[in-house]
Amino acid sequence: MSKKRFSVRAIIITAILTLMVTIGVGVLVVRSLLGPRALTLLEGLALIEDRFVADYDPDVALNGAMTGMVNALGDRWSHYLDPAQRAELDKARQNAYVGIGVTYLRSDDPFGMELVEVAEGGPAREAGLAAGDYVTAVDGETLTGENFDALVASIGDREGGTVELTVQGADGKSRTVRVAVRKVDATPVEYALLESGVGYVRLENFYQNAASSTRSAVEDLIGQGVEGLLFDVRANPGGYVSELTELLDYLLPEGPIFAEHSKNGPTIVTQSDEDCVDLPMAVLIDENSYSAAELFAAQLRESVGAPLIGARTSGKGYYQQGFGLPNGGLLSISTGMYTTGNGVSLIGVGLTPDDVVEGADAQLDKALEVLRERMKEG
Repeated sequence: MSKKRFSVRAIIITAILTLMVTIGVGVLVVRSLLGPRALTLLEGLALIEDRFVADYDPDVALNGAMTGMVNALGDRWSHYLDPAQRAELDKARQNAYVGIGVTYLRSDDPFGMELVEVAEGGPAREAGLAAGDYVTAVDGETLTGENFDALVASIGDREGGTVELTVQGADGKSRTVRVAVRKVDATPVEYALLESGVGYVRLENFYQNAASSTRSAVEDLIGQGVEGLLFDVRANPGGYVSELTELLDYLLPEGPIFAEHSKNGPTIVTQSDEDCVDLPMAVLIDENSYSAAELFAAQLRESVGAPLIGARTSGKGYYQQGFGLPNGGLLSISTGMYTTGNGVSLIGVGLTPDDVVEGADAQLDKALEVLRERMKEG
């Protein structure tokens, strides 16, 4: 029986031919799927990598190319985020931060962090800190005008560990307290029961926990005997559709409350059930009310006749989808538009208030006046 013998040369030639065929097929697949534009981008990147004579940062070049491509769309709402920017955005959308759970002021007498609020359930509260305490040193280093910002910010870098704080209490006595540093939930909602039975609810955004936090606030106010609700979405950048629709469903009676119109899909209309909060409502808006904040105000007016007070909103009627990229960045592009439940678009026009008022304090005063009149009407 004879045996076939393959020379090394023949094996190498066969491997090269196989590789060339594979590459050729790959190029054809890329061309057929993505077209010559995608090949142009890939070839440009390859040429720079192979031929550019000077030193350069490949990540900076890539980020610049992505940013330029998205900017060329001419859509102010679409954007590219590099990996670091994406990480910061992800943190912000969680309505949480890494720290010890305090709100503070920079004080002069004594110099340091004056604690004005200590979050319930947070590490600082667990360690025995309270509003009125002064933090004068961090890990043994005394706070000064020169190091204050950097030293206080460094607390957040100790996630999973602890920080040693020198604290002066209201009695003037100094003590050392060791506090855990961990993720702390930050509510995006502030609320208060004002005079004449008005419940004031400020929504900072519509990101994570916005709907549940607002619902808790409203239910607490109802328990206190509130007779009307004033929602404040001024300077609210918007957020998640899921948070918006959950909150609208809770507040509003049965009917359409939100519609999505995507490029490649059918129109989807979200309905509210019959359960609702049966109280007079009004909404404060301004030129920095965006997206979900605008639709929130528009739908309260459309569904229950809630008056809008303040300034005309931004007119952001498109919604974006974020697509993670292999480099860790994020491509967020407009993929559809939203309207109110009855099909009203806000694109480019925004919301015009029922009462146009300039100045934050004047807007609040007018909103309270308008809402109290509605409360009298029953």
